[in-house]
Amino acid sequence: MKLLRKSIEKDNAGQVTLMPEEPEDMWHAYNLLRPGDSLRASTIRKVQTESATGSVGSNRVRTTLTLCVETIDFDSQACQLRVKGTNIQENEYVKMGAYHTIELEPNRQFTLAKKQWDSVVLERIEQACDPAWSADVAAVVMQEGLAHVCLVTPSMTLTRAKVEVNIPRKRRGSCAQHDRALERFYDQVAQAIQRHINFDVVKCVLVASPGFVREQFCDYMFQQAVKTDNKLLLENRSKFLQVHSSSGHKYALKEALCDPAVANRLSDTKAAGEVKALDDFYKMLQHEPDRAFYGLKHVEKANEAMAIDTLLISDELFRHQDVATRSRYVKLVDSVKENMGTVRIFSSLHVSGEQLGQLTGVAAILRFPVAELSDEEDESSSEED
Repeated sequence: MKLLRKSIEKDNAGQVTLMPEEPEDMWHAYNLLRPGDSLRASTIRKVQTESATGSVGSNRVRTTLTLCVETIDFDSQACQLRVKGTNIQENEYVKMGAYHTIELEPNRQFTLAKKQWDSVVLERIEQACDPAWSADVAAVVMQEGLAHVCLVTPSMTLTRAKVEVNIPRKRRGSCAQHDRALERFYDQVAQAIQRHINFDVVKCVLVASPGFVREQFCDYMFQQAVKTDNKLLLENRSKFLQVHSSSGHKYALKEALCDPAVANRLSDTKAAGEVKALDDFYKMLQHEPDRAFYGLKHVEKANEAMAIDTLLISDELFRHQDVATRSRYVKLVDSVKENMGTVRIFSSLHVSGEQLGQLTGVAAILRFPVAELSDEEDESSSEED
């Protein structure tokens, strides 16, 4: 994402002009947009024309519209973003107040104006425009007959390919069918890796599986690469890292990212940082529950006591329809930062973000135990009894 212009006043009203360059930038744009914002972008509109003879025809014209945003629709697989709203600026093709849907496109700039730019949104723009935040991790999570090829970017986990092959069981005295099906499966996974992984960008390819599937697959893939003189795989052999996972399903990716060997290789990526923070929270919840809070009321209470060391919060909460609720989360983030705490904003499209979502989307690791809240609740419930 490129930041072309930024004009924000002292009262935090203003506008920014951005240019999305990659599909992932659409996810950032989705997190910046809110209903009520003003969006100016180039779009195509179907226009009816009447000729001198009175015949009516229609043609498509490219024009620039300014919409008051009403609904925002994001397709996470195709990375497409559609914004629907009403036209709020005079245009020769579109009447004032007429509805239109703009599909934001890569390499076409758009201008976003808000009455109030909060700290979370401004920080997201900084992150989106930082070239260091790119998709530098790929993962193949597999078991016999099932594999998922994923790209782990700083903002989301994208499933690029799913390979499913029916593997017959080994029969007594004959394993030929089983072996042939397994080879066909390995071939399809190897093809998916070459098709979907850009080795110029990716630093590390995790191959995760239960049992010995990953070793057998890697041995087979590199043997075939030697036979066919596949330079792409042979030159990038050092980037493949084998780790354990409980299954070949996408959710097992979190286990792979938690592996200490992986953590060392991925120490500079945001995805690994999120996984470690969530892992630390679960450990704290198990061993010192008074230092691990989740749920907005509990976390706010801990923040009042200036006890929060690390705040874990899902970006989904900043897309809340209610402005008051949204500003409540922003205030919490600002307050934790003022008190020298660390804030980790989790992407709801990441495996770790999905898990945090199950814990209400907000959790905190505390500097010191805070037991007052649970005690107060116990007292109030006993009074009610």
